Amino acid sequence: MSSDPRVVEYARLLVERCVDVQPGWQVGVSSAHIARPLVVEVIRLIARRGAFALPRIAVTESLLPRDPTWAAEAPEELLSTLPPLEQAYWDGIDADIVIFAPDNTRAGSEVSPERQALLRESMRPIIPRILNYDIKWVACMYPTPAIAQDAGMATAAFANFLYGACLRDWDAEAKRMRRIADRFDAADEVNITGVDTDISFSLAGRHGEVDAGKANMPAGEVFYSPVEDSANGVVTFGEYPAWYGGHQLRGVRLRFEEGRIVEASAENDEDFLLATLDTDEGARRLGEFGIGCNEGIDRAYGNPLFDEKIYGTIHLAIGAGFPMLGGTNESAVHWDIVKELRTGGEIHLDGELVQKNGEWQF
Repeated sequence: MSSDPRVVEYARLLVERCVDVQPGWQVGVSSAHIARPLVVEVIRLIARRGAFALPRIAVTESLLPRDPTWAAEAPEELLSTLPPLEQAYWDGIDADIVIFAPDNTRAGSEVSPERQALLRESMRPIIPRILNYDIKWVACMYPTPAIAQDAGMATAAFANFLYGACLRDWDAEAKRMRRIADRFDAADEVNITGVDTDISFSLAGRHGEVDAGKANMPAGEVFYSPVEDSANGVVTFGEYPAWYGGHQLRGVRLRFEEGRIVEASAENDEDFLLATLDTDEGARRLGEFGIGCNEGIDRAYGNPLFDEKIYGTIHLAIGAGFPMLGGTNESAVHWDIVKELRTGGEIHLDGELVQKNGEWQF
């Protein structure tokens, strides 16, 4: 299917390391037709492991949980309901491999913020299984022209970047990131400062997860669920866009008091930001604090799956936390937004400087 040997290596990484497909499993494989070379290799490897492959190929791929054409036209009372057949699918699968391969990265943006909120609400029954990794899952990208254009690159150049960020020695990366996680695990209070940013929150009683090729691909982060009522201060995401639901927001600014977002603004599309925060009560709290550690990603490429792993950045996710990490915040939203720290940023743990301008001080 593909003359590029990296496609086979990529498929092996997804099936054998990220998900570790076991005999007899039912494995969902979601993508679009443009990613056929990778999808075929993934299905082939699932078969060789004695498991069932359940491919789902989208007509119009977007990051929405339903086809955007249907979502834009269906009666609102249907949008917040998970179809019984879809519920049975999620109840039955053992693993889910999602290969994003859009031919238009803005697909889904035509669906109003209010309708997108209802769609996210429909997924609430299955979110616990996903966040607890009861369903083994991995989300990744295939190098399409549309993604390459967003990154300002030719498709071949973007493919080189993608495979360079993903096809790494993840055992060695895990050891390097474990050292970072151990330092944060030993701390209670985190303070992050940077451009228009001074925010603190607690990790007391929480432990971190090292992502070295077990979920998102590219991997390369250490992440936590902060104590839900602990965030105070301001964070301004002025360096990179905040991507969600086909929307691209710039200059997102959030102010927290006792864990809750009490003020929010953006330079554009502010109505979408506010509507998303009003999806439910949990959408105004932190669900994740992540530390970018992938040295193969040196700048933003316009996609959060990559940008949140940039070495020398952090990201905060509003919405659902990770129960496996002690997180208790529940929400239909989980929106990762990246903050640059390599230009004047600092991280302090319990008052001690541990990172300055993106470089570790320990």
